[in-house]
Amino acid sequence: MIETNDLSKQFHDFMAVDGVTLSVEPGQVLALLGQNGAGKTTTVRMLTALLSPTRGYARIAGYDVVKNGHDVRASVGVLTEQHGLYMRMSAHEYLDFFGQVYRLTPEARKHRSAELLEYFGLAEAAKRSIGEYSKGMRQKLALARAMMHNPGVLLLDEPTSAMDPESARLVRDEISRLKSASRTIVICSHNLTEVEALADQIAIIYRGKILLQGTLNELKQQVLGAPEYEIKFSQSWDAGNLSLPEGVELLSQTETSLKLRIPHPHESNPQILNALHAKSALVMSFQEEARTLEQVYLKVMTDAKEAENVH
Repeated sequence: MIETNDLSKQFHDFMAVDGVTLSVEPGQVLALLGQNGAGKTTTVRMLTALLSPTRGYARIAGYDVVKNGHDVRASVGVLTEQHGLYMRMSAHEYLDFFGQVYRLTPEARKHRSAELLEYFGLAEAAKRSIGEYSKGMRQKLALARAMMHNPGVLLLDEPTSAMDPESARLVRDEISRLKSASRTIVICSHNLTEVEALADQIAIIYRGKILLQGTLNELKQQVLGAPEYEIKFSQSWDAGNLSLPEGVELLSQTETSLKLRIPHPHESNPQILNALHAKSALVMSFQEEARTLEQVYLKVMTDAKEAENVH
């Protein structure tokens, strides 16, 4: 649904986006992470055919962003951080207006508007002015607007920015529901916990370049190394003569615990448990140490800045 190759944008002597290559399948959620000014918004503007690339290409649902700009815009729904709701309008009036912008027939506008308002739980408030809505309701209405023409691709910029936790959860739930086999979603967000919950693929962009991309587990493995596990025992036990599988590294130990780095846990963990059982060790827990997207992101950013300083 989204394919880019060497996608780049230069403004005078400033390279805002430099050689971005992405491939996002139908039904996937891609999270684009990076600092302010890293190139996320410029990338999204090229994907919506609002900006032409300086170099490379992008295709949305098979349409080239340069040659088929109208078809690209018809295939994309966009939610920006500043969503520009018209506070004096009712939700009905607002969606009908954008239905006209998308050149839907009166019948299609009426049907689609009713369908979306029901879907997002706004049907009862549809005749009230948008100025009376809570932040969560406004954000859901902005999502409904982005969905009005039933696009195959959704581009969401900070979808839960400045929202209270309850409203943010409602919007996250809606994004999860919107994901389908035929719809692709791109999220630009600084909320890393949110990205962990929603994204199938993650790309980290720094100074216009993609530093890293893949699934969360792939990024953890690549950046943080093999997973670490802690084994706790219900009573003191001497692990001095425990034979560990090849490749497993003992990081630390106490009388009641072991910490191990295990490159291939599917193979090694059963072997370790069998060895502990043979030694009559009373295992209370065998748990992977939690490793978060925040740890991955911060390490990637630190390494990128250090590499810059070296050069």
